[in-house]
Amino acid sequence: MGDIDYEEAEQEDNNEPELDQGKETGCFRKFQNMIIPPEFRDRYMQRANCCPPPIFIIGISIAELAVFIYYAVWKPHKQWVTLDQSLWKSPLTYDPAKRQEAWRFFSYMFVHAGVGHIFCNLVMQLLLGIPLEMVHKGHEVGFVYLAGVLAGSLASSIFDPLTVLVGASGGVYALYGGYFINAVVNFKQMKLIFGVARILAIVSIGRFPSILLSVSFVAHLGGIVAGLTIGYVFFINFNTKLCKNPLFWICILGYAVFIIFAVFFNIFISPAS
Repeated sequence: MGDIDYEEAEQEDNNEPELDQGKETGCFRKFQNMIIPPEFRDRYMQRANCCPPPIFIIGISIAELAVFIYYAVWKPHKQWVTLDQSLWKSPLTYDPAKRQEAWRFFSYMFVHAGVGHIFCNLVMQLLLGIPLEMVHKGHEVGFVYLAGVLAGSLASSIFDPLTVLVGASGGVYALYGGYFINAVVNFKQMKLIFGVARILAIVSIGRFPSILLSVSFVAHLGGIVAGLTIGYVFFINFNTKLCKNPLFWICILGYAVFIIFAVFFNIFISPAS
């Protein structure tokens, strides 16, 4: 018993620098306080690291904002609230009639249909992405985000094949799905779901103005499913025996099968051809 107490004390000493006051009052604490219940915050905080900083999510947000400003300022528009002609003709927009330009399945995330659209997406991906990237690595968050973007456009191309897509919602909802699976599996506490549900409520309320536009809900669904599957692959690395977990391989296989089917559908079956 004495040995156990000594090891526990030593562990606590080793963890103290990770939970210093500067870190507790820093940016990560402000973000994760919205999502993680108080009794689990210290456990999550122990895995947070500001070095390197959350470069991916900040970088992708700056890029999306820069593209929006380009189309809003340097292209002719009658108003900023809802961008029009040049937006839909952009080489970045996902256009079903131009599916052979494969980059459009990703590049549509840089184009947004107005101030409300980009504001909601940027706020939510920063609120979700920064805490995730400070606990997990930037390339892991990036892979989940881009997997959601791709799944969103491919799902829309199958179930809503004539719809033009703009916006990063597929990536945003993938982060939500990743946060959900992270909370459930890593902490095994269903109470955390209610914290993550706050984010979904904010997303839904904040995106209400965009409902007035033509919204592809299938793309949102594709993003969140990608977040649940690919998020399981990348965000559940707290478990060192993950590769022996059948669900790990089921998630990878499921996403791969979906991608293969979607590519086949777009080449040979799609009514948009």
